[in-house]
Amino acid sequence: MMGRREDGQGQFFYSFDLDKVVPPDHLVRQIDGLLDLSWVHKELAPYYSHTGRPSIDPVLMIRMLIVGYVFALRSERRLCAEVQVNLAYRWFCKLGIEDRIPDHSVFSRARHERFRESDALRRVFEGVVAMCIATGLVGGEAFSIDASLIKADVDKKKRMPGDQPIAWPKVEEASHAVREYLAALDTARSDEDGSGDAGGSGKGSARHKPPKQVSLTDPQATWVARPGLDPFFAYYANYLIDNKAGIIIDAVGTRANRTVEIAITQTMVDRVERKNKCCSIGSH
Repeated sequence: MMGRREDGQGQFFYSFDLDKVVPPDHLVRQIDGLLDLSWVHKELAPYYSHTGRPSIDPVLMIRMLIVGYVFALRSERRLCAEVQVNLAYRWFCKLGIEDRIPDHSVFSRARHERFRESDALRRVFEGVVAMCIATGLVGGEAFSIDASLIKADVDKKKRMPGDQPIAWPKVEEASHAVREYLAALDTARSDEDGSGDAGGSGKGSARHKPPKQVSLTDPQATWVARPGLDPFFAYYANYLIDNKAGIIIDAVGTRANRTVEIAITQTMVDRVERKNKCCSIGSH
């Protein structure tokens, strides 16, 4: 006899154990068994006020960001939507079946403020790299460098030629991206003023020539024009990769600029050498 489910899903009481619905071999269980975030609350305590409404737990945000990276959820809005309905993601994030998911907007503020100031996300990354080194996945002898273009999340129509004056909003009204850009411009001008190149015809003026186009939304993004592609604003995601097992041992986001790409390569190599003395790391 053919069975048929009733349409109604309303039920007054439920007996539900989230741990039992996540398969033993699911990737989130393997990651959870290795991930140590016990240091996070103490590390970030100085960046929170002692009064006021409790914030979203930073450990929860870091766990959600790990889910986004591992499962290629590139949008934080989509990440929140997926954690809302995916039981395995909820289990990994230590959320109950009825717990509310943080709004996607909290991630942007945390990244720009507390996580950046404390370097918490880099500590998570370097902890994973240290485990890879300890288990022999990193050879420390041959490396590759990759600079991937990452399209900036901006409307490319909202732009101005870089050699024209731009009426930026007041500092207190500007976005974080605009404030960073204006601060970088001030630093560049100070460097030029102190270089002694009064004529402006030396190398300093060539280094600081204006960009072709400036995004009014995210002026740090670089206008990229490549043959066969429509121009767009982008950044570089720079990776230092150990060739033994393809482990990324350092990563830095920069403006999409060839000169910056070369300089950041040496920065990554030097940083890995300092932090991982057990590896014989050099430029190969």
